[in-house]
This record gives sequence, C-alpha cells and structure tokens, in this order.
Amino acid sequence: MNDNLNTITPNKVVDARGMACPGPLLEAKKSIGSVPVGQIVEIQSNDAGSRNDLPAWAKKVGHEYLGVTPADGFDRHFVRRKK
Repeated sequence: MNDNLNTITPNKVVDARGMACPGPLLEAKKSIGSVPVGQIVEIQSNDAGSRNDLPAWAKKVGHEYLGVTPADGFDRHFVRRKK
C-alpha cells in the first residue's frame, strides 16, 4: 500500500462500486477525457478485476496509474491523465 495515495486529492471521483468487470474500466475510460491533462481521476471499485484492468489500461493508452489504496469495502484507484 502506498501511503502517499491517501494524500491525493483527485480532480474527479468516479463511483463504480457495485459494477462488475468491465464496468469500472468503462467508467474510467469515459471519465479520463473529462479532466485536463495532468489531473487525477479516482475510480472507486469493489470489483477485484479492476486491480489488473485499470493499470493495464492506463499503461496501454498512455496514462499514469498512480496506484490503489483500500477504503471501506472498496478500492480507490488513481489515474493521472497524461495526454
């Protein structure tokens, strides 16, 4: 776990809790375009697949996956828009 993630203030928060794969990934794809380059989107997900899907997607499309931190019953994933 990365303690620095707890100090991040995302520019946009996407609540994808309760969605099965690929729901959280689709929400991330939609939301990343709504923030300016350099800003951070937090994707909230309780789907275990997101732990693999979100970093792989970010790398593939050229965004920066900052990491994941557990919250109360869900994960908080952070992605910085790079382009």
